[in-house]
Amino acid sequence: MMIPIGYMLKKVAQRPDWLKAPDVHSIYSLSGCISENFLDYIPLWRHNGWWLFDDPSTLQALVIENHLMPDDLTMFYFEAFEREYDADKRSWKPIVPEADFPTNVKIPACKSLRGYDVVTFTVRTSPECSPLSCNSLADTVPTNQYCLLDDFQVAHDLAEQRRLHDCEPGPYRVISVYTVP
Repeated sequence: MMIPIGYMLKKVAQRPDWLKAPDVHSIYSLSGCISENFLDYIPLWRHNGWWLFDDPSTLQALVIENHLMPDDLTMFYFEAFEREYDADKRSWKPIVPEADFPTNVKIPACKSLRGYDVVTFTVRTSPECSPLSCNSLADTVPTNQYCLLDDFQVAHDLAEQRRLHDCEPGPYRVISVYTVP
């Protein structure tokens, strides 16, 4: 089962030259390593317990308050598989939002699934790396034009594979990536 975890505005980057995945045109990962988040939002303390945002209106207000150019940003909505994979223990464990932050994610009326990402969460707060893009795993694992996997089961199985663990330390979360108007 997938859990709504929130929204993020990102500056979508085109495929960097060092990423040799020919089908990739742009990077839609949850990670902010290549396609950066719209600003350094954590010190503003308006994120939810998943370290994302509950609704687009909060993000839109932050864009205005920080004098950002909204035309340069893409709105994403994310859901997470209800468990994360612990490579050291070789097991899936439930995930929950951080209780210190209110979490009430509004599910969008209109959303377009772009694919599935596998993201590291070693600190268990904000997302860290997406090995598909950050570590060039997309050079050897077939991805779509957004550097994401088209199938949930493929993403789930990848989280359990040794080649992912050789890229970045886990735990790993499977994330569905949507764009919203």
